[in-house]
Amino acid sequence: MLKKISIFSVGVMALSCTPTPEKTTSERPNILLVMADDMGYSDLGFMGSGIQTPNIDMLANNGVVFSQAYNTGRCCPTRASLMTGLYAHQTGMGWMTASNLGSPGYTGDLNRQCVTMAQLLKQADYACYMTGKWHLTYDPFMEADGPKHNWPLQRGFDRFYGHLTGGGSYFTTETMTYGNDRVALPDDFYLTQAVTDSTVSFLNHHFETQKDKPFFSYVAYYAPHHPLHALQEDIAKYRGQFIDGWDKNREQRFDRLKALGIVDENWELTERDANVREWNSLTEEEKQVWDARMAVYAAQIDRMDQGIGQIVQTLEDNGELDNTLIIFLSDNGGCAEYQGGKLTLDDLPQLGNEEPAQSYRTNWANVSNTPFREYKSFVHQGGISTPLVMYWPEQIKAKGTVTKQVAHVIDLMPTLAELAGADYPESVEGSAIHPLPGKSLVPAMNGDVFLREPLFFEHEANCAVIGGNWKLVRKRNPQPPYEGDWELYDLTADPTEMHDLIEEQPQKANEMQELWEKWAKENQVYPLDGRGWGIRVKSDLGAPAIN
Repeated sequence: MLKKISIFSVGVMALSCTPTPEKTTSERPNILLVMADDMGYSDLGFMGSGIQTPNIDMLANNGVVFSQAYNTGRCCPTRASLMTGLYAHQTGMGWMTASNLGSPGYTGDLNRQCVTMAQLLKQADYACYMTGKWHLTYDPFMEADGPKHNWPLQRGFDRFYGHLTGGGSYFTTETMTYGNDRVALPDDFYLTQAVTDSTVSFLNHHFETQKDKPFFSYVAYYAPHHPLHALQEDIAKYRGQFIDGWDKNREQRFDRLKALGIVDENWELTERDANVREWNSLTEEEKQVWDARMAVYAAQIDRMDQGIGQIVQTLEDNGELDNTLIIFLSDNGGCAEYQGGKLTLDDLPQLGNEEPAQSYRTNWANVSNTPFREYKSFVHQGGISTPLVMYWPEQIKAKGTVTKQVAHVIDLMPTLAELAGADYPESVEGSAIHPLPGKSLVPAMNGDVFLREPLFFEHEANCAVIGGNWKLVRKRNPQPPYEGDWELYDLTADPTEMHDLIEEQPQKANEMQELWEKWAKENQVYPLDGRGWGIRVKSDLGAPAIN
């Protein structure tokens, strides 16, 4: 039964006819895959964040929202899993592009036992375009005269404009590349707008030259990854909008999520992070500084949403919107990493420019991940939960719905393969390809909720397995032996991981640990020895809340 509320209809949806793989070119959908970077679970406007995202809200209001969707908790591994449909360790990207740790799961470079979405869809006669952040090749290979075997064009894309690296400035972005060549930046360059403009240009050229061919466009925005860089016109919309503070904003989001049916009435809101002070204990100057940080973060998301609106308008102008599947998600949860020093009121007029480079830190990341705890790089729910929106006017019948279907980034490859009628290979150029561990989400687009095999997670010795309603998870120790203590949660009764049941359910914990160990041994996860972690960005967990 469907329940009507202000934006979404919530409930079990009737299953419409599932598209079959045997499609003519004209019947197959265009595919637009849009990913945000470091955006938390509840940062979208319709979720009560206070951030204006009318274009993404439109996609949700006319599509389906997956309330239990997962990424891998960190940018490189998520991108590897997204692009290949495999667990990141299977592709060599168990950690980051910044370090080759000397074992098969941690080369920092996509291996040859995987194919990308572009390689697969190109074989099904799709035109394949990418704009934005690649971050899937070993850092030393990113030099202009270095190997290009894992640059986008070499992994299946027909056209590419974006940056190869994973971080840096929005105004002076390094490694900006068109095709296989580095390009200079104009004086008015702003990365988010550049990603939008290049996407629109690629699509218009496609419609002018090969409209009879379906397209796959992967748009990998850098927003809202730190540093806090945004256009002043966007920042001005939000200054003062968050002066009521993080405590009130978390409650506001939680209430809205319950009203939408994205979270259930029995859920508990996690406590404010122990490293974050109560908002009302701050001085007025401190409140203004923290409001300004969140205003820039909101502006970064706002400009991304404006860009998505431009892309959607381009599709509509060319008569292709109805037969385009649009997917939106984030690569990990909100980021607690610490960047920049102390700010004063005198610094605020320049905040958002090249300097001072800042992050919004644990204080606001705790809000972004409402109602969950933990952050980017961890595999508790706050690190791995993503808002996943699918929009396809011609095929999604029960529009504006929330589905409880559990989904993971590894599911998008089999989903797109089914819709495109593409055959996933057993080998490519003599190299055996890992079989896909994910499941097609095509049935879930129109309401069929299905059971699935357990899902597995590991990043920097943060480990988890989700099977049915149970989740076994552990947080890494900062020093050897790295593996922390396991925790066990019933995600049906306790989806915000508030009540550890490992003492009450030791047999269930042991069963799930055995599943995780088996997966880890079969998927190149070991050794968990922490090599290379020292170069990762400092987190402010444990640092003073006001600094």
